[in-house]
Amino acid sequence: MAASLAIHREPRHAEVVRLLERAALPTSDLTDEDMRDFFYVGPANAPIGIVGVQLYGADALLRSLVVTQEHRAHGLGRALVERAEQHAREGGASKIYLLTTTAESFFRSRDYVPTSRDGAPLAIRSTPEFAGLCPASSAFLSKQL
Repeated sequence: MAASLAIHREPRHAEVVRLLERAALPTSDLTDEDMRDFFYVGPANAPIGIVGVQLYGADALLRSLVVTQEHRAHGLGRALVERAEQHAREGGASKIYLLTTTAESFFRSRDYVPTSRDGAPLAIRSTPEFAGLCPASSAFLSKQL
């Protein structure tokens, strides 16, 4: 299924918020401008998967990966993460970070490794996700790009 669906850039803000809220993920810090660095699969008015990346020079933060329940296990999450990683590399990032409460094994199977929060770059530590939107119990992972 993943091969048959194109990955598009710049989803509609309202659709991203809808998907994230259904998955109980944070939305309060997202703006229309942030959508430039988000990707989606499915129709523009009803995406079935999304992912975002925020660029901070040599570092990037992967955020907001969601695939609707009925479309999981078809490679969409993997394809979206690969596209976000490519975007981060193209934007000059050499390392990507993320916080997760539910998908640690998914990301670890994609070469993300547990990382000390104390060693996080200042730009990543300063993000709303790191500073408080994501619980302190979230796994903090990183990957060399």
